[in-house]
Amino acid sequence: MRLSRGMSSLVLLLAVSTSVSVAAELGALSGAGINPAVIGMNQPPQDITVERIARLPVVQRAAWVAYLHHSEEQRKVDKAKLAAERTPGVPIPEMPKENPGARSMPLHQEAAWYGSPEARHIADVILSFQTPAGGWSKNLDMSGAPRAKGQSYTPDNLSKHLSEADFDAPKEPQWNYVGTLDNDATVTELRFLALVAGQAGDAAARYRESFLRGVRYLLNAQFPNGGWPQVWPLEGGYHDAITYNDNAVTQTADLMTTVAAGEGDYAFVPANLRAEADKSARHALQCILDTQLKVKGKRAGWAQQQDALTFEPESGRNYEPASLASSESADVLLYLMALPNPSKAVVTAVEGGIQWLTSAEIQGQEWTSKTAPGGRTLVAKPGAGPLWARYYDLATDRPVFGDRDKTLHDDVNDLSRERRNGYSWFNESPAKALTAYKTWSAKSIPATEVLKK
Repeated sequence: MRLSRGMSSLVLLLAVSTSVSVAAELGALSGAGINPAVIGMNQPPQDITVERIARLPVVQRAAWVAYLHHSEEQRKVDKAKLAAERTPGVPIPEMPKENPGARSMPLHQEAAWYGSPEARHIADVILSFQTPAGGWSKNLDMSGAPRAKGQSYTPDNLSKHLSEADFDAPKEPQWNYVGTLDNDATVTELRFLALVAGQAGDAAARYRESFLRGVRYLLNAQFPNGGWPQVWPLEGGYHDAITYNDNAVTQTADLMTTVAAGEGDYAFVPANLRAEADKSARHALQCILDTQLKVKGKRAGWAQQQDALTFEPESGRNYEPASLASSESADVLLYLMALPNPSKAVVTAVEGGIQWLTSAEIQGQEWTSKTAPGGRTLVAKPGAGPLWARYYDLATDRPVFGDRDKTLHDDVNDLSRERRNGYSWFNESPAKALTAYKTWSAKSIPATEVLKK
């Protein structure tokens, strides 16, 4: 059984009878001199390094060494090209303002709209912010002004709550998220460019050239095992992990499948690149299947991010523990159920994931609003639910919660008010996967094997 790092205190709880309430268990621990509100400490995520690669099986090392070298060299190129745009003594343009970037690139307008001046302006701004590597940062308002010469490729993107040794503190504050899949970045830009190119007539060439550069960026960023990091070139920390958060892996794999098909607005993609995209999507699917985690020997879900070298769940920010993530798992399952002609391996993965989500349902509890006395809390309410906690510990399969000071808790009500109010500790999104499964299972699984709740 795999154990989440930093959860040694939780293991103590396993020795206590499961019929005893959590409150009673923690009370017993308190009598032993252990703070009942804290069950562990979140551990820092790990970078991809040469030293860690050296611990892999020999057959895997060469590909990873080459990948890491390519990342480091591309980072140098990206920085050098920005530096070359800047003249000593000339003020550097201010960073772009941080905005919800994906919203500025609508993907579901009528086809003719993508030939409008408004859409063309957005596409031109997208081109101006494309990094030398071929990707984009996040939280850029692409409906605003184009990037100025020497201006950063990114907005600030720094957390306003950084503390000492914060997991979210970048090693280079001025070089952060320079090329990312976070917050739907890069994939959204590429889909928007394809739509505009399809309506741009003689002006389509430059949008298509930018699109092709972006696809090659994604191919370069893909790990040797088929996953994708949150940021590429790599910048360390949880950004180096296989990232299921914000659908980074599944959205990118889906785009690769679209590129491989080469239909409609994507018909311009050369045959050799379509073949690479097809291989990439297949490789990503295998990674998804390989990284499915187990609870008590049974297939369950996926973590928010998983270590690229070991597949172990990886912590994110200070308050995001290495654990199973219900929302990300639901999104992965929806992706798998959308695949045509699912293989036996896909069916097995979906069955296990759906069974885990069903077992993780929380009934009879309500997550109150921020305006409630004392802030958001979890309270008993007959008939309420189902809810799912955002995170579940692998060792116990119980909900787990984190605070900014890296403490881990099994009761959300023990968190600081700021973290209770400021984070989505509970969600209902797995319900969509459970609903989709009812239809999918009828088509994809023999009737005798359909799971019953």
